[in-house]
Amino acid sequence: MNWGSLWPFWRLHGVYRIHRAGPRPLRATRHRIWRDPGSADERDLVYGPGGHRRVPVPPFLFLEEHAAGSQPCVSVIDRNRRRWRVKWGAEVFAECFAARFAHACGYFGEVTHFVKSGTIGCDTALARAADCISADDGTFFDARFELDDPRVNKLFDEHSWAWNDNPFLGTPELNGLKIVVMLLSNWDAKDRRDVARGSNTAIFEHRVARWPRPKREARYLITDWGGAMGKWGTTVVTRGRWDSDGFEAQTPQFVTGVTNGMVSFGYRGQRTSDIAADMSVEHARWFFRVAGGLSERQFVDGLKASGANDDEAKQFARALAARIRQLNV
Repeated sequence: MNWGSLWPFWRLHGVYRIHRAGPRPLRATRHRIWRDPGSADERDLVYGPGGHRRVPVPPFLFLEEHAAGSQPCVSVIDRNRRRWRVKWGAEVFAECFAARFAHACGYFGEVTHFVKSGTIGCDTALARAADCISADDGTFFDARFELDDPRVNKLFDEHSWAWNDNPFLGTPELNGLKIVVMLLSNWDAKDRRDVARGSNTAIFEHRVARWPRPKREARYLITDWGGAMGKWGTTVVTRGRWDSDGFEAQTPQFVTGVTNGMVSFGYRGQRTSDIAADMSVEHARWFFRVAGGLSERQFVDGLKASGANDDEAKQFARALAARIRQLNV
């Protein structure tokens, strides 16, 4: 297939969809992409966004199966009446760790947990998820649970945001999120402009005050980290996901140089020019001050909580720490 011939169609179809969708249904009075994560040694990479109070608690009861997306996915409800989107496949480990790392660096993320095994009560005949949930007893393995909070106004796809169109252009906070993308080798950095293929950015509107009158805050985040923790690249041949050997092999090329106050990176992905270009030394140093205090031990703990085995966790953590040190330019 000639993928190049599809780009104009995707672009034009995306423009049409965004125009048809109209203005974003936002009532927020404040827009944020980052918050101060606090002292490095107190940041939680084991539980990540939501902390230990918001973990999925069995028993799990099936609600529905989702046809969209590249991987099998169902919705369930747990003992605490919380609704979760449960996903399987090659992206599970990377998504769970990336959400933890981004959160530890001050960025917003969905409450995401890795569940090694469990059971889902289900009397419904499944389609894509049939191979993931046993028809005999509902057993499942290696799943990503993502909280689906109905109190949050979630804006995806046509109403998401783009790297070149958001309220934070030129700020260290936005460039720090770009560095997170590169640190994790997340080659799948699609945004609102890619809505015809699926945007991986979103805006979540939270109610942050009720009195004396309701106040809402719009939080800008990445919602799909499935292309992370492997080799960056622009083609299916050069890129990968959840590959500790490939991740470590590219680490020496993370920062490739500094010229006239601008940092160059070896990263390549679906939005390379938006992510890797125009990164000032000042902004790289700002991010280093944010993430430089995180330890390999914290990375190992977060990786193991995301499904990594001992060897993977040590290798990923070693390489990630080495990449962060390169930002001290």
